[in-house]
Amino acid sequence: MSASRAETLDAIRRDGSFDVIVVGGGINGIGTFRDLALQGLRVLLVEKHDFASGCSAAPSRMIHGGLRYLENGEFDLVRESLNERDALLRNAPHMVQPLPTAIPLMSVFSGLFNAAAAFLGHKGKPASRGLLPVKLGLGLYDWVTRHRRQLPRHRVRGLRATRALWPGLNSAVRYSAVYHDAWISHPERLCIELLQDALSAASDCVALNYCELQTEDNGHCLLDHRSGARLPVTTRAIVNASGAWLDGVARDLGGATQPAMVSGTKGSHLILDNPQLCDALAGHMIFFENTDGRVCILFPYLGKVLAGSTDIRVSRPGRVRCEPEEQNYILASIQRVFPGLPIGDSDVVFSYSGIRPLPQSDHDFTGRISRGHSIRKLAGTVPQFCMIGGKWTTFRAFAEQAADVVLEELGHSRRVSTLNRAIGGGADFPGSHTALEHRLMRDFGVSATRAEHLASHYGTHAEQVLRGCLGQENDVPLGVGSAYTGAEIAYLAGSEFTVTLSDLVLRRTSLAITGVLDGALLTQITEIFAEATGLEPCQAAQQCTALTEELIHFHGLPLERLTTDQTRSRKCV
Repeated sequence: MSASRAETLDAIRRDGSFDVIVVGGGINGIGTFRDLALQGLRVLLVEKHDFASGCSAAPSRMIHGGLRYLENGEFDLVRESLNERDALLRNAPHMVQPLPTAIPLMSVFSGLFNAAAAFLGHKGKPASRGLLPVKLGLGLYDWVTRHRRQLPRHRVRGLRATRALWPGLNSAVRYSAVYHDAWISHPERLCIELLQDALSAASDCVALNYCELQTEDNGHCLLDHRSGARLPVTTRAIVNASGAWLDGVARDLGGATQPAMVSGTKGSHLILDNPQLCDALAGHMIFFENTDGRVCILFPYLGKVLAGSTDIRVSRPGRVRCEPEEQNYILASIQRVFPGLPIGDSDVVFSYSGIRPLPQSDHDFTGRISRGHSIRKLAGTVPQFCMIGGKWTTFRAFAEQAADVVLEELGHSRRVSTLNRAIGGGADFPGSHTALEHRLMRDFGVSATRAEHLASHYGTHAEQVLRGCLGQENDVPLGVGSAYTGAEIAYLAGSEFTVTLSDLVLRRTSLAITGVLDGALLTQITEIFAEATGLEPCQAAQQCTALTEELIHFHGLPLERLTTDQTRSRKCV
């Protein structure tokens, strides 16, 4: 156990009294923890696994207003989403950046009455979207943001201009509409930065991963899954931010509900290494409609291409993966958009999947289910506030709404707003990534390649990371082409709530999702992690084996890529 984790547990042993306990360390739970902590309350955040390891680690990595929500008549959600998108562009410019988005269109009028059909109760899939309804929607997009415009207005291209920019598009495409939303490079890392910000501002608050809140003798206790310790805790209110697990957690904590509050759908995504496809995108996201009416996406991501997604109902929450039929579905959708490009299974270097915690719904077509959010109070000895629904883009607004309800319950007034509060390495950002990179090269003497890597991963916190790395003997690249150094990996292992090797590889770095991880690199990282955290060789081998199995089973990596003679020989017996 790390010294910092041991100290955190000791702090709870000394004083287990909290104003609020937030259950669930995904983006909504972390956002609510931060908001409540900033209001002067003592707050405990409890996460059963690692922070941002569930649905929050499996988004489409878009920060967007929700153009298609207009068809469902969710104008307030679109307005809120656009406001929050612009707030993230301001508050986290190191990770959230503009994304030009193109919609290929094959007709003019089709889909014009989709919104009317939804309003009248139609639950099936909408008609194919044509130029006119898309232009109407984008006009509304522009109108909502007219007073605080941060991104360019939309524009429509005819056949010739569309072909000039995207010559590989399906020959049936007659027009294209281009607008701007945003994308997030490292959503899991932004969660860590939100936690660090909260704890820096409110040192008496506590955030723990790999632990669980349980009921015990008409009270509550905290079960630490790493040590087995059980610590009594008290609270005046509980926030249930457990996402797809919300109904089960509500019952376990004494708030039996009927009917269910959450209806989950599974979304899978692929990361492809296909330079031709990446070039064909011309720096844009392609936002397109598949044959089943499901909207799919395709955009450049960290030197690769991100493609998704599926939207499949699930009957119960759990760890999910992209199944072969889902991969086939996504690859076929890409082939429909760019029929002349060779695209296949061999291009997939990583896949991931998560369960969207949507509000309970009986819609036949999952795309009709609202992406909105709400809060339900469950009465009890300790009131429980359930966060239902929500999406990545609106986490701050959802957290603020949840915090306001809790503050009212506790008779506590709001002290500060988070609307214009910088997040992590977005604080004091110099205006552009280039300006920050030049500053890092000037002040620390690092190469342009390393400065680019550090600026994009940590923003202005890159200076803190460098101060922890420079002068270390292992501050050299992990391997040919790797931007990470050994000292950087050790720094992340010891300073970012990192408990397991999986935390480090899958959520504190981009090593796995960018497809660069192999057996030799995994062996090297395991050794660095073990030294930084004090693991015995047997424990390190066990964690390496567990991560290897996780990468194979849940992320589609082949066994032969992750094993070497050295990794095979390090099995613990």
